[in-house]
Amino acid sequence: MCTKCNVPVSESHSSDRRAVVIILDGVGVGACADAGAYGDEGTNSLVNTARHVGGLRLPVLGRLGLGNIDRIEGVPGQEYPSASWGRMAERSPGKDSTSGHWELMGCPLSEPFPTYPGGFPAEVIESFERETGCTVLGNTPASGTEIIEELGPEHIRTGRPIVYTSADSVFQIASHEDVLSVDGLYELCRIARRILVPPHHVARVIARPFTGEPGGFVRTAGRRDFSLPPPEDTLLDELSRCGLRVVTVGKIHDLFACRGIDEIIQAAGNDEAMRLAAEAVRHAAPASGNAEAMRLSAETVQRAAPFSFLFINLIDFDMLWGHRRDVESYAGGLERFDAWLGDFMELLPEGTLLAITSDHGCDPTHRGSDHTREYVPILAKRMGIDRGIPLGTRSSFSDLAATLAEFFDLDWRVGESFLDRLD
Repeated sequence: MCTKCNVPVSESHSSDRRAVVIILDGVGVGACADAGAYGDEGTNSLVNTARHVGGLRLPVLGRLGLGNIDRIEGVPGQEYPSASWGRMAERSPGKDSTSGHWELMGCPLSEPFPTYPGGFPAEVIESFERETGCTVLGNTPASGTEIIEELGPEHIRTGRPIVYTSADSVFQIASHEDVLSVDGLYELCRIARRILVPPHHVARVIARPFTGEPGGFVRTAGRRDFSLPPPEDTLLDELSRCGLRVVTVGKIHDLFACRGIDEIIQAAGNDEAMRLAAEAVRHAAPASGNAEAMRLSAETVQRAAPFSFLFINLIDFDMLWGHRRDVESYAGGLERFDAWLGDFMELLPEGTLLAITSDHGCDPTHRGSDHTREYVPILAKRMGIDRGIPLGTRSSFSDLAATLAEFFDLDWRVGESFLDRLD
């Protein structure tokens, strides 16, 4: 029985429906109206990247209508795109992955998460050191790759963890795997998560393990985010509560504190996430259970039952290329995604709702190393319907949640659905 529509899922027929949302993490499509307040005037992840590399080769996204959203060199607009196209503005303040994903699932924020451009105040660091028994290094805003090169040797010599932040609302802890085990680092993060309460309730505590020698330190795939739980129900909570099976690929479970998720498929980066997402469609998924207990690796995925909602995050545009301002790799990642997308779409049954969007920008041509306050693209279609119409500029990311809710026959009141434009 769905708690909001009071109709058994079997009677509403929504259990027969499938939806897939792909988040191109950090792929924006132009500076938002308030970008100046964030120092992000002139940003446009897609357009600026295409201009820098002399054009992008994205034939599949082009046919869907990506080139109709903005003038992207190498991606011409289509007279008859096969998907509906537009862009969405973030209603929540900030430009964080957590707030972006929450708003996409119908939980916009009215107040920003706290940030620390001067490092964390003494009361935060003192509490962390008292609870962990560790004296920290760093406590400054920094690039993750740069700070481990700067402080890594001292960290190895003393065993003191490296604490740093960024323009985002994050408390990051880095340690060498030979100095502190990954599990030990996760325990430090759990302690930090517990003590970071209002007014210091950062969006995410992030574990940043690394290996290697001075001058050649390398961050490993053991990164893990410890997020605040959403302050209100998201669409994931409602879908799961109504018996509709939610499966995530990539870091999404961390951003939602595993809430409203029936199965987690972990992936180290874009290539693995794309491969496992295709497997999830091809082979369906295991019976639902406690999300925290069902963290699946690439080697242990065994599937037997279908998903209702497959929610995929492709992190490399943000983590590897956007923050590091690696324009060529960012462009190459877009082209590899486009090549994969064509084959992936062929796996989706007719009637499946497919949406491709993002959570914020991370323009690799912009100054600095932070996220950028941008509109995000939205391409959406029902498989089997190869005509699209403009979606315009949506006033909130939550319009996607409203669209998914209507698709699954749920009574959801956050956002404005555009499902009627996909028929």
